[in-house]
Amino acid sequence: MPLPPDIAARLRQGVVIPAHPLALTAERRLDERRQRALTRYYLAAGAGGIAVGVHTTQFEIRDPKFGLYRPVLELAAETAGRAPLIRVAGICGPTSQAVAEASIAQDLGYHAGLLSLSALRDASVEQLITHARAVAEVIPLFGFYLQPAVGGRILDSAFWRRFVEVDNVAAIKIAPFNRYQTLDVVRAVAAAGRVRDIALYTGNDDSIVTDLLTTFPGGVRIAGGLLGHWAVWTRRAVEMLDQIHALSPSVPQSILTLAAEVTDANGALFDPEHNFAGSIAGIHEVLRRQGLLAGRWRLNPNEDLSPGQMEQIDRVCRAYPHLNDDEFVTAHLSEWLA
Repeated sequence: MPLPPDIAARLRQGVVIPAHPLALTAERRLDERRQRALTRYYLAAGAGGIAVGVHTTQFEIRDPKFGLYRPVLELAAETAGRAPLIRVAGICGPTSQAVAEASIAQDLGYHAGLLSLSALRDASVEQLITHARAVAEVIPLFGFYLQPAVGGRILDSAFWRRFVEVDNVAAIKIAPFNRYQTLDVVRAVAAAGRVRDIALYTGNDDSIVTDLLTTFPGGVRIAGGLLGHWAVWTRRAVEMLDQIHALSPSVPQSILTLAAEVTDANGALFDPEHNFAGSIAGIHEVLRRQGLLAGRWRLNPNEDLSPGQMEQIDRVCRAYPHLNDDEFVTAHLSEWLA
């Protein structure tokens, strides 16, 4: 089943899609109250979508000992209600698991599945395309170039040229954190003549604003972002994307300065110094400071901030107060937690 026309149009126009974190209690059980509060925050901040069951939600939710994949997707869908959000569900695993997850997402009213290929690390291009087609028969695909540092694999230009020709591909999240590999995806979309059909979204946390400002060869533009970084300070992210969309071809120096500031802030949150080990904990720390989360707890008790990461977060919060939306969260937190 293809995307509804209104959802497809909004996806191609470009929106902010936060990668939804997982709210836990100190006992590492799902904190439903704060999980709902996060969804309400993204709605109130003006996000155009949410992505649930993705890396930022913690891949461990699929572990049978936690059994949280369906409950977390269902909770977000219920909380969003009839809001006009683009709902994206993370889809992982070998084909049988991926098809099952796609069926759950489709049943819960999600519009697209963000297809991680991490479980098929040794598969051939042909096997990857067969896998993608099987999932696309159940739910529209949001392709995903996930960087190898957090479990992805290199997906060369030959793969993307085949992938963009799969029926029911609606969008691609480009997140290799590598300009050459980003161009592999862009070129494939242009070469296939699918620039008007497939929406491109940045997941390159090291180059968010630059991605959104750039007209790539073939007239390709990246429309919006599906980002863990936009799980925090979401109101500011919406304002920034609106500002970028409204720009004339002449880009003011202030926007290029903003691009560098966002990348610097992301470096503190996503912990590239330690190969991104503290990326989810960094997001949780900001949400904890705002009161949206009660703590930084993850399902894996051994995962937390990296050495020196707290000091880096302190630094960017002091240096770039205009990037946060603390006042907005403070004004509405009690209603989101109700």
